[in-house]
Amino acid sequence: MKKTEREFGLTEGPVGRQLLLFALPLLGASFIQQLYNMVDLLFVGNILGKEATAAVGASSLLTSCIVGFFTGLSIGMGVVISLAAGQGNREKIQKGIHTAIGLSLTGGVVLTAAGLLLSRRLLLWMNTPENILEQALVYIRIYLLSMLPLFLYNMNAGIIRARGDSRTPMLFQLLGAVTNIVFDWLTMGRWGMDVDGAAWATFGSQLLAALCSVLYLAGRKDEYRLDLRKVRISGAILKEVLRIGVPAGLQNLVITISNIFVQTAINGLGVDVIAAFTAYFKVELVLYLPIVAFGQAATTFVGQNLGAGKFGRVQKGVRSCIGMGILYAAAAAVLLLLFGRYAFGLFSRDAAVIETGMRIIRVTFPFYWLYVILEVHADALRGSGNSVQPMIIILACMCVLRTALLAVFTGIWDSLEAVAAVYPSAWLAAAVCLTLWWRRFRLSTGETAGEKLRTGS
Repeated sequence: MKKTEREFGLTEGPVGRQLLLFALPLLGASFIQQLYNMVDLLFVGNILGKEATAAVGASSLLTSCIVGFFTGLSIGMGVVISLAAGQGNREKIQKGIHTAIGLSLTGGVVLTAAGLLLSRRLLLWMNTPENILEQALVYIRIYLLSMLPLFLYNMNAGIIRARGDSRTPMLFQLLGAVTNIVFDWLTMGRWGMDVDGAAWATFGSQLLAALCSVLYLAGRKDEYRLDLRKVRISGAILKEVLRIGVPAGLQNLVITISNIFVQTAINGLGVDVIAAFTAYFKVELVLYLPIVAFGQAATTFVGQNLGAGKFGRVQKGVRSCIGMGILYAAAAAVLLLLFGRYAFGLFSRDAAVIETGMRIIRVTFPFYWLYVILEVHADALRGSGNSVQPMIIILACMCVLRTALLAVFTGIWDSLEAVAAVYPSAWLAAAVCLTLWWRRFRLSTGETAGEKLRTGS
């Protein structure tokens, strides 16, 4: 198989420019993916009010747990397909594609069923206020129906990107986002539905994106063709996917679980605070998503250049990702601290909610540059084949330490700022640990990592 520049073009050329151009499509795809929930919240907050906004926010972290873990598996599948493409192994590509579909269907059905059975109990465990419990339950039970098409789309998008095509998944996501806007307007704006309208809109748009991705692969004439009659899970492929994807999935899951503990504390502070944090997590995406894109770029950049034996270029790439990420985080944080009221105003017209949101970002956003350091180093280590170490560090800092700090801070101050402060505190700990681990890797094993990746030792 011919290795095109688009597929394997990160081992030559200006490092900073290469990384920026590689990260931009990833950023665009991430923003479009987040539009689903963001548009829901815009309609919910402005049409239905803060109780409905709080209901959506109280339930969203539960679905994020499921999505986060399965996203890790889709990352693992993408890596397997990419390696097979680089080796010209058409048989493995075919097995990978059909295993991905089988895994998506199986996982989607099982996790949706489990979520439907446990949703009420989990919402009660999270201390969801009684006055929004039923709304939250309605929203999450309908939203869970979106899990299967979402898993299917994520797997298919990973396969398509693995062959060097990042544009097609973006177009499918864009189509889904536009559909979501139309459905939100119809269900809540025209038909007078409650939070169930937002959930059904998300289901319809995710289903459309998934169908488009399936039809795209089914219509191909090469080794990326999907034949539904061949869908089955290959044990060998599944083992590779789990080896790469489970640590990434657990990392996503751990972060979300730690957020659930924080959400439990938030839920005890009243509807205004719940609505403010719900809006905050959407405003935060302006900072978070570009940083994640730089991290994803670092993963691919490190893997390709270590494989090519260009360790000096790896170092330049990691430094470039961190430098560009910090510059962006600082500029965006300043703008949001100055004009954040307008951003929160998109999600709620309630003055108390907007002011509460501003109190949150004054605690967290000045320190968001720390997240750049931890994200890029974690993803660089993953790209080097070391996926377990960053998972352990993030487990310790972003779950165990964050939960402990939450208990300590709220026990001493019992305020909104105490809850918000656990985020930058955990970022600092993780950034220090991951920087030290990357330095250890660089000094002790970095020079031989490329040979290890090539030989599989």
